[in-house]
Amino acid sequence: MSELPVQRWDFDAPLWDQCTFIGRVKYYAWITDPRLNFVSTSCFHQAKHLRTLYLEGKPPADVTAEKFYFSKQLYESAFHPDSGDLMNVFGRMSFQMPGGMLITGAMLTWYKSTTAVVFWQWANQSFNAFVNYTNRNANSPLTEKQMGIAYVSATAAACVTAIGFKKWLAKQASPLIQRYVPFAAVAAANCVNIPLMRQNEFLGGIDVFSDDGTKVGTSKLAAVKGISEVVLSRIIMCAPGMNIMPLIMKRMETRCWFRKATWFHAPFQTLMVGGFLTVMVPVACGIFPQKCGISTSMIERFEPEEYEKLKKFCKGKVPETVFFNKGL
Repeated sequence: MSELPVQRWDFDAPLWDQCTFIGRVKYYAWITDPRLNFVSTSCFHQAKHLRTLYLEGKPPADVTAEKFYFSKQLYESAFHPDSGDLMNVFGRMSFQMPGGMLITGAMLTWYKSTTAVVFWQWANQSFNAFVNYTNRNANSPLTEKQMGIAYVSATAAACVTAIGFKKWLAKQASPLIQRYVPFAAVAAANCVNIPLMRQNEFLGGIDVFSDDGTKVGTSKLAAVKGISEVVLSRIIMCAPGMNIMPLIMKRMETRCWFRKATWFHAPFQTLMVGGFLTVMVPVACGIFPQKCGISTSMIERFEPEEYEKLKKFCKGKVPETVFFNKGL
């Protein structure tokens, strides 16, 4: 990927242009590879140690290109960009495909029973809450009370939406339309779960940086922009699988052998959803840059007090754009 000797490579330099959609999709396909879930914890810590050596200007002489890039992949897929802590495997984006595949497949299969709807929406929101917390902006920690409220509120929103749509559509909609109830519930819950899990970013603002990485202030407006983009990307992530699968199932159920083999419906839908997520996880993550920018003129307009602090910190030379980690 580079003609430079391994010892001179920049460990934190992006391998693909993060200013382009294609570059971001390639990057996220790289760090959300489901196979990374099977790598041992010791390998991740070794990757972090190698990064530390590079940052200290002491790269080992025996590092091969293969080891360098694999260590970079491990570090960027599993360590939080704000805190530098190793994230729990179930909260990493590399677990989105297997975790989302199993839960979404179940939601699409067992959507007729109210009990099943409540259980799988609860399971989905438990998983989402954990992922949202793991990938939050780590500079805005939540209290246990706030996390509890966010979790209960999102689960309630998902269940109320699912049950409400189910009862309403049962009387006036076709069986095909009723299959879309899980997606409506997931979309509604994402609009609740993510903002509540990251509510402190709304309340206190998030750190914003100049282009060279220097912290220049905080902004609530940046939090609104970042979280809105995350909500939209999460909905887009699950949309193809949850919206196309009902059409596929309707088509498949016209075949006598498939209609009789009811035992095959759940694994079939689960594997199909996995295929959709394999593509959509990097695509959805790549829609918006991770290093998100916001115009300081917008901060001046909507957050005059924060703008004055920023102006004072920059000694009057305010950059046109400041940047922040939007989370995933």
